[in-house]
Parts: sequence; structure tokens; C-alpha cells
Amino acid sequence: MEPVHVIGGGLAGSEAAWQVAEAGVPVVIHEMRPVRGTDAHQTEGLAELVCSNSFRSDDAESNAVGQLHWEMRRLGSLIMAKGDAHQVPAGGALAVDRDGFSQGVTAALEAHPLVTIARGEIAGLPPAEWDSVVVATGPLTSAALAQGILSLTGESSLAFFDAIAPIVHFDSVDMETAWFQSRYDKAGPGGSGADYINCPLDRDQYEAFVDALLAAEKTEFKEWEGTPYFDGCLPIEVMAERGRETLRWGPMKPVGLTNRHNPTVKAHAVVQLRQDNALGTLFNMTGFQTKLKYGEQSRIFRMIPGLQNAEFARLGGIHRNTYLNSPKLLDERLRLKAAPRLRFAGQITGCEGYVESAAIGLLAGRLAAAERLGRELPLPPATTALGALVNHITGGHIETIDEGPRSFQPMNINFGLFPPIEGVATIGPDGKRLKGPARSLARKQALTARAKRVMEAWIGTPA
Repeated sequence: MEPVHVIGGGLAGSEAAWQVAEAGVPVVIHEMRPVRGTDAHQTEGLAELVCSNSFRSDDAESNAVGQLHWEMRRLGSLIMAKGDAHQVPAGGALAVDRDGFSQGVTAALEAHPLVTIARGEIAGLPPAEWDSVVVATGPLTSAALAQGILSLTGESSLAFFDAIAPIVHFDSVDMETAWFQSRYDKAGPGGSGADYINCPLDRDQYEAFVDALLAAEKTEFKEWEGTPYFDGCLPIEVMAERGRETLRWGPMKPVGLTNRHNPTVKAHAVVQLRQDNALGTLFNMTGFQTKLKYGEQSRIFRMIPGLQNAEFARLGGIHRNTYLNSPKLLDERLRLKAAPRLRFAGQITGCEGYVESAAIGLLAGRLAAAERLGRELPLPPATTALGALVNHITGGHIETIDEGPRSFQPMNINFGLFPPIEGVATIGPDGKRLKGPARSLARKQALTARAKRVMEAWIGTPA
């Protein structure tokens, strides 16, 4: 049997290779370290954690990443097994000993009889005779391979500085303060003329907001990241530094809008949020790319009227990244439409985080193995964490509704990616109606309970 080739020995590639081998299919992992190093890695070990040793929350009852942990464990994840084996105390989070974790993953793959580890760079597109390839090269994909992929896609860029604006859960926005309206009621392609959520600020609120931005702590670029800004997208705090009125005539301009809650009073500035996913559960803070530290973002953005109780699915940032425009370029089985022998996994597909990258590697490996064995593996339903994540990557995102920048950006798993659920309990054990955090907790617990039921059914589905 011809092997499946996996390019990249990070978490996604290691997990993909393990899943292929566990299915009884030979696999070759191609890892360029130590023949060629990267600016971020320090060792030659597989699944090296270079940024953080935390897999984040392990709460599988009320946290989306905890639910993803649960699903991966049920699916025989190598990454989760070695994470559990090398866990260190971290409260409710799963944090690991980074060296022990990498050594454990490397040893397991080296010992597997169907796994071969080949050290060396794949310079350019994989050889044509490799008919099944999983590309899991992450945000530091080598220039030669990235250029080879570009030659197949018609896209202009894979590697760029990703200017990310925060994303807010719609159900946490105070719509008694905010309202739906497009500027001048203009309906763009796919829009209705009421496509943005608008949050108004008066003069004092705006001045306080600018003061907070100017005083806030910012993160710094790493040396290897190079040129900081992409597509001319300046961080909002940099715009504020250029003059106190800059934001008010940039992303916060108040023109063409009428507050339906108070139509006779003109806002001094307006923050707009644009629908970010097809489900309508997530909204992007338009033009709010930022290098503020996460704690500062949460504090300062909740100063905005209508967002005082905002729950963030993702906070903002600007960093070097490499990923595909996956909804356009990949099919639902993570294959490149222009060259289906190439399947993609991990951060290059447009997911964020170690756990998410490994999860997509897990699915890519299973899909590649099933394909090699002549089987049709059903895709995980979108109501599971794994299914919700792959749905976001391959088609759950909406196109921009105006002339703004590309809309698809990397995302961590979060409950905003799950289809809404009906029938959530609204009355607590004390007989009182659930409100605020209690209501949100009940919804999250209902989503994870549904995901577990559906995942168990999916596992039991014959291929």
C-alpha cells in the first residue's frame, strides 16, 4: 500500500500521521527541522510548543475548547493522550510540560511500525507521484512550499500580517442601546441595508475611550515577524496616537446613521459591528484591529455603549501568519479544489490554537486514511465541536458585504461557531427565570450536551 505523506511535524501533522497509522495505512512525516530551522522553534522534536504550554480550559460542560478536548479523547487523539500524560497543575486548564510532551509525541510516532519520519524540507510542491498528501506546515510555512501552493490557487498571498479585529457574541450585545443599520441605509452585495450593529458614543464617552486607548498596554512584535502592518490596516491605538479625531473620521465615523432609540440626537462617534459567520451568532468590530493586550481589550471595549456586557469569541491582534482562504480554496474534506491530492490541516487552514490545529489534523488524517482504504468517512456534524470548527474553515464564513478587507480570518473554537440550540431551560432550580450569566451557562451546557450525543452517534456510524 502506498503511504500517505504528511508535511510538517507540528501538532497537526503529528496528529494526522497518528490517525493515518492507527487506521492501518503507512505514513511518512516530512519535518524539515533540524536540516532547516525556523525563527520560532528551538528543538528538532515533533509537536514542539513554541508559544504557550496551555491547551486552555478542560471544562467539557461549559467551554467550547473543553468540549473539543472531550471529542478528541473519544477519537483516540495522540496529542490529547500525551497532553494528559505530561500535565502540570494549572487549575481548570490543561497545561503540559512542553519538553516532556514533545518527547512523548516523538517517541510514540518513532515507535509506530507504520510511521516513517523523514527529515528535510519539501522545497516546492510535493512530487507528483505522491497521490495523498496532508500539508500541515503551520504559520511558518517555508517560502518554497508556500509559493508552490500559491501557483495552484490563483491567490496573491499566503504569508502576511494578519490584522484581526475582535469578534463579539451577538447575544451579549445590548440591543436596547445598539441598533441595526447600514450607513446611509445602503445595501451592499448580500446585504439588506441594515447589516451593521451600531453602538453610539457621545462626546464624553468618545474622549474617555480615546484616553483609555492611549494609556493602554500594548504587545510587541517578535523580531522575526518583520514588517508589522498588512493592507494598510493600522491598529486603532496607532490611529488614536495620530490625533484625537482620527478614529472619529475613520472606523468610528458617525455619518449616515440615525439612532433608532434616540433619533433626534446625533452620535459623536459610532462603533460598527458586521456579521462574521453565516449563523449570525458572531459579529466583527469593524476596523478595530489592535495590538492592545487581551485584558486591556476586554476592559476598554466594554466602555463602548451596547458592549458593556460583551462576550468576546476572539480578541484582536496583528501578527505574521500563513493561511489559505479556505472557504474558497478547500472542499468540505479539506482538499485543495485545484489539486485534490493535497489535503490541508492545522493553522494553515485558518484555525487558531494548538488544540484546534491538532483537531483538524485528526480529521485530515482520518479522511486521508479512509480515502486510501477506499472508504467514505462521513463528516462530523456541525453540532459537534470538531464539526463546527471544520464548517467554519470550509464554508461557514460569509463574504464581506461591502468593499472591506477579506472576511475570512483564523478562529479559535467557540460557541458562536455552533448552530443555535432550541429548548434551553429558562427556569432555574429555584423556580426563577434565568438571567445574565446563569442563562449563558445553561445555553453552553445545552450545546455541549448536544455535541456529546451527536459525537457518540457519529463515532458509531460505519464508514
